[in-house]
Amino acid sequence: MIALYSNLVMNELTGNLREDVHYFLTMNGCQQTAEHSMKVGEEAKQIAEMFGADPLEAEHAGYLHDVSAVFPNEQRVTISQQLGLEVLPEEEVFPMIIHQKLSKEMARSLFNISNPAILNAVGCHTTLRKHASLLDMVLFVADKIAWDQPGTPPYLQEIRQELEKSVEHACYSYIRYLWQKRESLRVIHPWLKEAYYELEARLHADEGIIHVKRNT
Repeated sequence: MIALYSNLVMNELTGNLREDVHYFLTMNGCQQTAEHSMKVGEEAKQIAEMFGADPLEAEHAGYLHDVSAVFPNEQRVTISQQLGLEVLPEEEVFPMIIHQKLSKEMARSLFNISNPAILNAVGCHTTLRKHASLLDMVLFVADKIAWDQPGTPPYLQEIRQELEKSVEHACYSYIRYLWQKRESLRVIHPWLKEAYYELEARLHADEGIIHVKRNT
């Protein structure tokens, strides 16, 4: 095991990823994140079935997306640098955002995930990115619907309405929600900005553009 992980409670993997992730997060003091991650896995599976993505990949990505919650915000930049991950200026200013990259690395090294589709989705689940895959978008939306805060997300009704059109519309709905309040945000992550402009162009293009539409 990587030395940086030596203080974490880690049981031998059972082959049941849901149980392994729940145990890992719970035993490392992240019970709320454990429950959130289970809900995101379930939501991602449902959305994947709606749009023809792999339900098991989506479910697994949902379980794994926040495993880096075991590290406090103030440690994440240093740990990411020690693991050789790229740390952008915006991530140094607002370390919470880098947890997506850190979760991707932990999914690979602690949970033996080698599927690049799952790893890449985990790695951009907070900000999305340009040229996002279907699985990237499925996890991005699932995380926003099954959010980890009290109460109902202020954007929930709109994102669900847009999800009836396409997963792209749902992604754009949430990013537009953030974009409209960007002046109050600590940072605008460049991946989010790129995803916003790409989706905006795509969704306002000619009808000849093919979107990822809900299965009938």
